[in-house]
Amino acid sequence: MLEQRGVGRNWVTSPLEAPLGRGINFQVSVPDADAIAGAVLESGRELFMPPETKWYRVGEDDVGVRQFLVTDPDGYLIRLQESRGRRTAD
Repeated sequence: MLEQRGVGRNWVTSPLEAPLGRGINFQVSVPDADAIAGAVLESGRELFMPPETKWYRVGEDDVGVRQFLVTDPDGYLIRLQESRGRRTAD
């Protein structure tokens, strides 16, 4: 759950200092990362990291994603990624 400060009950564990969300990144699966990155840029926002294709080792295979990162107005890092499937690791 994400909580909006100042609304309802606030379970604040330490002082809220900008930028909020340090050390956190939220991953969101999307059907088309490049289209969404383009829409973000067209809206006038900057990307924290431009789109890239990245492969991660998972067990005996590699799992691929097309991903980019953007920050929300409070400084939370949002990673939007599209699956590129699995392949046999080298």
